[in-house]
Amino acid sequence: MAGETSTIARPYAEAIFARAKETESLAAWSDALSFLTSMVADPLMGKAIANPKFDQQTLTNLVLEVSGDHLNAEGQNLAKLLVKNDRLSIAGEIARMFEALKAEDQRMLNVHVRSAFALKPEQEKQIAEALKAKLGRDITITSERDAELIGGVHIRAGDMVIDASVSGQLQQLAHELGI
Repeated sequence: MAGETSTIARPYAEAIFARAKETESLAAWSDALSFLTSMVADPLMGKAIANPKFDQQTLTNLVLEVSGDHLNAEGQNLAKLLVKNDRLSIAGEIARMFEALKAEDQRMLNVHVRSAFALKPEQEKQIAEALKAKLGRDITITSERDAELIGGVHIRAGDMVIDASVSGQLQQLAHELGI
């Protein structure tokens, strides 16, 4: 199902991204898509979207009323289109893909770092600088503490994973020894 959702969301995300680039409104579209995602994630709105008693016009009116000033004319047109095509429920996936396209265009990469101990800001900065030198992109780091790593760090940057944790090294050793 996740693959199907991605397949359906991709053309919307690509079209929105192209329009945002054309009109130099990437930030505005990020905000609009973020709002739509939050709105669709709301349990009451989710029930309304799934309710077959809500016809397209009623649902469209509800979405536009709830949106208020959060959506400009183009954002409202997107909402209408998503309702018309019964795609409102994939707004979150559209937003995620849009943000990935935006990050790629801006040469940005979000990196998630897990470490056995909380990282200091200087350590995050060092990791970001090293990854920027290696990958040629601006790096945004989010970090979390994970005591199960025992020591070291586990870095996920897009498809690349760097496991420099003690637990990772122990797992690798156990695998090599056939344990």
